[in-house]
Amino acid sequence: MSEPVTWATGRLRFFRLPFHEYRLTERVALSQTPLFVTTLLAAFLTGAFFPGTMNNPLFQAFLASQLALMVLCYLVPWDRLPYTSFLFIPLLDFVSIAIGREGGQDSLTGISLLAVFPVIWLCASGYYPRASLWLSFFGPLAIIWVPLLIHGDVSGPSLAKSLLLPVMMLGIGVSVSMLTLSTTRQKRSLEQKDEQLQASLLSTRRHEALLNSVLDTVHLGVLAVDADGHDILMNRKQRANHQLARPKDIDDPNESQLLVFAADRTTPVPVADRPVRRAVLGETFTDYLVWLGAGKEQRAITTSARAMTDPDGTFAGSVIVFSDVTDLVDALAAKDDFVASVSHEFRTPLTSILGYVELLLEDDPANDQLEPLNIINRNSERLLTLVSDLLATRNGQLIVTPHAVDVAELVRASVSAAMPRADASRVALKAETPAKLEAHVDGPRISQVLDNLVSNAIKYSPDGGNVLVSLEHDGGDLACRVSDTGMGMSPNDQAQVFAKFFRTSNVRRTAIPGVGLGLPISKAIVEAHGGTIQVESRLGQGTTFTFRMPV
Repeated sequence: MSEPVTWATGRLRFFRLPFHEYRLTERVALSQTPLFVTTLLAAFLTGAFFPGTMNNPLFQAFLASQLALMVLCYLVPWDRLPYTSFLFIPLLDFVSIAIGREGGQDSLTGISLLAVFPVIWLCASGYYPRASLWLSFFGPLAIIWVPLLIHGDVSGPSLAKSLLLPVMMLGIGVSVSMLTLSTTRQKRSLEQKDEQLQASLLSTRRHEALLNSVLDTVHLGVLAVDADGHDILMNRKQRANHQLARPKDIDDPNESQLLVFAADRTTPVPVADRPVRRAVLGETFTDYLVWLGAGKEQRAITTSARAMTDPDGTFAGSVIVFSDVTDLVDALAAKDDFVASVSHEFRTPLTSILGYVELLLEDDPANDQLEPLNIINRNSERLLTLVSDLLATRNGQLIVTPHAVDVAELVRASVSAAMPRADASRVALKAETPAKLEAHVDGPRISQVLDNLVSNAIKYSPDGGNVLVSLEHDGGDLACRVSDTGMGMSPNDQAQVFAKFFRTSNVRRTAIPGVGLGLPISKAIVEAHGGTIQVESRLGQGTTFTFRMPV
């Protein structure tokens, strides 16, 4: 590229910048440039058409002063002087223009109009606005009147005739001042908004950094996707989960290629049932278990998703949380294996005990031995049933054999058997049943449910109280309620009361014995009959268990 072209390109780039982005020296020079260029044009026209004027000392002084002022704009270190020092340049321009007018008015009559440039400069600067307006009138006026006064031409008509130009300049100055004031106000408003935006941006970045730090600290995988399924946020833990599910031979797998398996750890989860896909479709779910990865590195992950919506309610994406529960799943499996092993070990000695008790009962024992043997037999059978139920519930099976049974008699028998224990605990126990209520149920199993509920009602009324067992025919169902006035349960405990091995916080504090199996087994028995069981309780006021099943 040639040097002239390079210079021209540089100048074009120079003039493309916003005025306020230039250095102070450049701004001063740019402000003086219009007058200097106009002066050069005037000099060219004068030299071309009025060469005699070029020999006039005053006109030569005018041209020399304009050149000198232009050079001063570049040479003076304005940034080291008081900031408004550059305003001396337009003041000197008035003097220079006055000299030029006097030296060239015989040739160019409009040289006085050059005063518009320093007027605009002074009024557009925004500094000393009142003084600038006064100067915009008296400066051009002095350019015309001072020569008249020097030459002694001070007649009224000559002075009045020259007032139009100063008035015009004053009007221009007022207009420029008003535009400058408006622009300054807009600039200040924009600067304030810019400061607010910068502060908001800084605050947003700080919150974003804090959020990223928090997300990278928690031991949960967090993934946010938009409505189209594109990832918009993924924390450190989730990147590790994604890496775990990535096939070894695929660098950037899609959702269908990830190693995501069902509970059996070998069956791939269909793409439509995978957590991220369900979340993209707008589903909300909690604790959905999948297995990620393969081989020894495989991990159990529970996933939960919540949809995000715009202010107008439109689906905007979802947030999915991944929690590694491998250790918990392994612990539960180990617990189930332990329970199954212990239950198998219990079954053999219990069977022997029942066998020998039955032999003793067949030998016509004495009256004082009959009752203890019956108690041993009954409790051994109950314990054997409990062991069988543990094994059955672990395998997801609980078999019932319904037949016609008088449930009212079962209730009365259960209450009668629990009466000695109720008396010992100072609990008033009673039953309210119809004379007879037949239903097609498994009698021993229903007795087991009744024994569990009545036993719990007495056990959890440690300071005495009332226990009422009521039975009624409700439409096509039988409804049995066991109510007590004992310690009660909190809402959180009620939500987990039917979980295996769960015991309420109150029970743990009071050291009431139990293993937390009676209620889960009772629930399984009721549901095996096609019924339901519910709990209503208030902490410190008592509890009511109600089970219903078809007659």
